[in-house]
Amino acid sequence: MGFVHQFWQLTIDGLMSGSLYAVIALGYTLVYGVLQLINFAHSEVFMLGAFGGLFAARGLVNGFDHTPSGMTSVGIVLVGLAVGALCGAAAAFTLERVAYRPLRKRNAPRLAYLISAIGASLFAVNMAGKLWERQNVTMELPFTNGTVFHVFSASVNTKTLVIILVAALMLVLLDTLVTRTRLGQSIRAVAQDADTAILMGVNVERVIVLTFVIGGLLAGAGGFLYAMTFSASNNMGFIPGVKAFTAAVLGGIGNVRGAMLGGIVLGLVESYGGYVFQASYKDVIAFLVLVLILMVRPTGLLGERLGRAA
Repeated sequence: MGFVHQFWQLTIDGLMSGSLYAVIALGYTLVYGVLQLINFAHSEVFMLGAFGGLFAARGLVNGFDHTPSGMTSVGIVLVGLAVGALCGAAAAFTLERVAYRPLRKRNAPRLAYLISAIGASLFAVNMAGKLWERQNVTMELPFTNGTVFHVFSASVNTKTLVIILVAALMLVLLDTLVTRTRLGQSIRAVAQDADTAILMGVNVERVIVLTFVIGGLLAGAGGFLYAMTFSASNNMGFIPGVKAFTAAVLGGIGNVRGAMLGGIVLGLVESYGGYVFQASYKDVIAFLVLVLILMVRPTGLLGERLGRAA
């Protein structure tokens, strides 16, 4: 009876955490779709975006002589999202220029990309630790915990609603960009066959850079949402990054809609499993489900590659 009574609240909580995983997973799946490589420094792009957005929002909050509320708080969150996204995009652009482009020019083996990404990841983690002294940075806006409405027995607060709505909006915008714009056509062309895309006049280098930047925008905005919900630290990207990578694989690596579906499924599995068993087992349960699904369907739940998206 306990699970049945808590079902809707567990579902809402799972959707919130799943939405965060999905936003980060979109960056993994975009880069993999174009380069056929996993960007293992993507979690640090997420971390840098979180710090940028959080510091910007805190600066605005500290500028008031009273506690901001209402539309003022909404504006602060929007600024935090925008700054976090821009910081994530800048970090992703720098990562592509420093860690990936020199290797592409030299036709380096794939292992070199992996080592370079890990090196960039370690550099970013330790740089953030030196700059911010390895301390958790938190920010709580007064309006984010107020209950907006109820779904049966579950309460939905402002913070949860913002995360779910922003994640859904990002998915819709990204899906529209990939399927209905000229840039999206170029991304899909490079993902399907880069050599043929070059012959057709597609600037592959430009597509790769823009793919990294778009992934960075998503990760940075997701980082701010995560930091607003929990906290920011120099090693904050590891666990969410692994979970997001799991979500991308679960939905079908290289598939934009699959990344979103994988994130939602992972968040729900964690939420339900953590209640039925113990919260400390939720990671074990999530990865066990991943293994079981991949044993049955190795391409993930959807499995379609980015280059073959409609």
